[in-house]
Amino acid sequence: MSEITAARQSGGIFVPVAGLTAFAIASGYLMSLIPLTLGHYGLPASLASWLASTFYLGLLLGALIIENVVARHGHRLSFIGFQLLLALTIVIMPVMTEQWIWLLARFVAGVAVAGIFVVVESWLLIGDSKKERAKRLGFYMTALYGGGTLGQFGIGFIGVEGLFPFFSILALLLVAILPALVSKQSQPACEQHVSLTTKQIRALSKPAVLGCLVSGIVMSSIYGLLPFSLQLQGLNAEQISGLMASTVLGGMAIQPVVSALSCRMSKSLLMAAACLLGIFATGLMSLVEGYSIMVIGLALLGMSSFALYPIAISLACDELDSSQIVSATQIMLFSYSVGSVVGPLTAGRFLTQTHGLVNFFFIALASTAVYMLMVSLKQKPQVVAG
Repeated sequence: MSEITAARQSGGIFVPVAGLTAFAIASGYLMSLIPLTLGHYGLPASLASWLASTFYLGLLLGALIIENVVARHGHRLSFIGFQLLLALTIVIMPVMTEQWIWLLARFVAGVAVAGIFVVVESWLLIGDSKKERAKRLGFYMTALYGGGTLGQFGIGFIGVEGLFPFFSILALLLVAILPALVSKQSQPACEQHVSLTTKQIRALSKPAVLGCLVSGIVMSSIYGLLPFSLQLQGLNAEQISGLMASTVLGGMAIQPVVSALSCRMSKSLLMAAACLLGIFATGLMSLVEGYSIMVIGLALLGMSSFALYPIAISLACDELDSSQIVSATQIMLFSYSVGSVVGPLTAGRFLTQTHGLVNFFFIALASTAVYMLMVSLKQKPQVVAG
C-alpha cells in the first residue's frame, strides 16, 4: 500500500482546472507545431512519427512512476514540478536542433505530461458517487479540449517558424503554474490511498482498458500526424489550424453529452456509439471531397475519438473506492500510453496512401465498435438514475 494526497475539498477544483486550461492551450499548439516546424530547423519530415511515439513512450513510463512522486510531494507541488519540467523541454528544443536532442526532449515531455494528467485526474475524480465523478470528469475534459481547441489557432495567428512560437508556449506553461503557485491552501486534504493489487488490476473492466488503449492509438495519431497529413495534401497553415481546431472543438462539444449519458446507459454501448460516429466521419471524408466536408468530418472524428477516454476511465472507476482512484487513473493512463506509442508508428505507414490516415482511423474504430457491441449485448440492460 502507498499513501498519497487526494482531493476532497468542496469547490477545490478551480486550481487544477485553471492550470489545466492554460496547459491545454500550450499543449494543443505545441503538438501541432512540432511536425510543421521540422523543415524550418532542418530536420527530416520522417522524424514526425518518431517524435510523436517518443513522447508517448515518455507518457507510458511516466504512468508507471507518477504515483510515488505524488505520494512524496503532494498534488500541488507535483503539478508545479511537472509543468516546470515540461517548460524546460520547450526551452531546449529551438536552441539545440539535433534529432537526438528533440527525441530526448519529447521523451522527457511525455513523462511530465503523464504527471500532469494523473495529478489533475486524481484531483478531480475523487467523489462519493458516480454522478459526482462524471461531473468532475466533464470539467476536466472540457478544460482539456477547450484549451486544446484554442491552442490550434496558434498555428495561424503566431506561426510555425522561429523562436516566437516556442516562447509563446513557454509563457502559457508559466501561466498554468500560477493558480497552484499562489493558492497554497489549495493543497488537497490528506487521505489514505492504496495501490491496486495485481488481482484488482486484472479485475478492472476490460472494455475500459481497451477504450483507453484505442483512445491513445487514435488521439496520438491525430495530434502527431494529422497536421503533417494535411500538409501533404497541400493545405496551408491557416487551413490546417482551422481543421485541427475543428477536430478538437468536436471533442470538447461532445463532453457534456458524454457526462450526461455515462450515468444513464451502458458505458460499453456508449463507447460503441462513439466509434460508430467516427466510422461515419471517416466514410464521409473518403467519399466526398472538399474543405467544408473535412471540417465537418474532422469535427465528428473529434467527437468520436475524444469521447472514448472519459467514458473508459469513468467505467474503470465506477466500482472503486475513492482511495483507489489515483492508482486506477495511473493504470488507465498506462493503457492509453501503450496505444499512443503504437498509434503514430502504425499510422505513419498509411500516410503515403490516398486517404491513408482516414483509413487507419476507420480500421481502429470499426474493430473497437464490434468488440464494444459484443460486450454490451452480453450485459443486462441497466438504466442508472440521474
